[in-house]
Amino acid sequence: MFKRSLVALALASASLSVQAAASFVNGIAIPADTVDSFGAGANVGRVGFFSDLYYDSNTRSWFGLSDRGPGGGTLAYDTRVQRFTVDINPSSGAISNFQIQETIKFQSNGSLIAAGSLNGIAPGLAPSSGSTAQLGLAFDPEGIVVNPRNGNLIVSDEYGPSVYEFNRSGQLTKVFVTPDNLIPRNATSGTANFAGDTGNDAGKRTNRGFEGLAISPDGKYAYAMLQSAMLNEGGGDGTYNRIVKFDTETGRAVAQYLYKMEGSSQGRGISALVALSDDKFLVLERNNRGVGVGADFATQNKKVFEISLTGATDVSSITVTGGTLPAGVVTVSKVSTPFIDLGANTLAAFGNKVAEKWEGLAFGPQLADGSFVMLAGTDNDYSVTQNANGQQFDVYFRFSDADPYRTSIQCPLDTKTNCFFTSNSASTTLTAEYSLLPGLLYAYKVPTPATTGLLALGLLGVLATSRARKH
Repeated sequence: MFKRSLVALALASASLSVQAAASFVNGIAIPADTVDSFGAGANVGRVGFFSDLYYDSNTRSWFGLSDRGPGGGTLAYDTRVQRFTVDINPSSGAISNFQIQETIKFQSNGSLIAAGSLNGIAPGLAPSSGSTAQLGLAFDPEGIVVNPRNGNLIVSDEYGPSVYEFNRSGQLTKVFVTPDNLIPRNATSGTANFAGDTGNDAGKRTNRGFEGLAISPDGKYAYAMLQSAMLNEGGGDGTYNRIVKFDTETGRAVAQYLYKMEGSSQGRGISALVALSDDKFLVLERNNRGVGVGADFATQNKKVFEISLTGATDVSSITVTGGTLPAGVVTVSKVSTPFIDLGANTLAAFGNKVAEKWEGLAFGPQLADGSFVMLAGTDNDYSVTQNANGQQFDVYFRFSDADPYRTSIQCPLDTKTNCFFTSNSASTTLTAEYSLLPGLLYAYKVPTPATTGLLALGLLGVLATSRARKH
């Protein structure tokens, strides 16, 4: 059996409630031209940064998940995850020195899912067989955890929505069964359509599938969370997101719960889910404002909330018709005061502005005073955009501007000539004051009030042996 995560053990044994509040320590801006193990070039090895994060105490390193690739779903891309380290000050929790240690590409398995189906291209229509093992024939990885029972990587996908399990070489080993009520479809005909919302009136919305993923400390259950409300539960105006509880052994869903967002405006949705125990979680909820590839800076809102499933209704067979909660249905409870306000702290290297896509969140190692490190990370979309013809462009920003996207410059991919302003397509020369959109990584310090519980199990001594400056 794979050695169980020491962090998971500590959190589970402490029955941790984290409303003691996290405190910001520091952040780093990682250059967007950072490359992984496969080399230079945006479509070859440029790092897509942090659609999700997960800490593996067995290797004392982190997993940073990249999404469908710099083509925005229009081009084939070898989907992948980076295993990286950062130096962590054992007293303050401050981070530095981001280093990629390994790049793992995800590989399909012909006996489980069609070959070539994990290449990031946006899905077409479902196969005529309707097999849930072939959901969409596409892969947009958005959430990742390590299964403490075998060390495998479990990854959630927003195209399907789907959940897959891979070994440490990236080989697909299991396809979880997506509940029928989540499949995007026409409710009258029953026809599934993964290519877009046209003709669909039920199931998940396009590109709003499983965005968050968590795993119970014992590895028995995985929890996948839709980015926003389903088509038949309010759609773009809906505020109830579904959390699906999967049995990791069978790959089948055993329950579904409802989470209520603060609202639905400005593309609001959830981006990460982190387990604190068997029933307590952290949820990263955000809008799509801030500095990003194609986003307005104004009215950003990025918050992390603590929730509990205790007492929540299993809604596997219940529909929130039109976004109205049925009588007697209880949502997951939610602490109204944010655990983290991701927009409260900024970096000078980022123009003291807030990034659009805060998407990664994970607990890390324990510090000398017994508190835990938590990292939050951004998805920078590879700092690439594309036009209707599929031609790609690097996007450069001047972060000192009031709204950097409004004054951003685009250049043909992997070049610095023939550039033009994003706002009006006027030709311009790229100057040194502009740079690609970096990936941001923030460190927080999370105190735990359960020191006595940890001492009783002798875990503090075990954890102390795993402390090091590089994690």
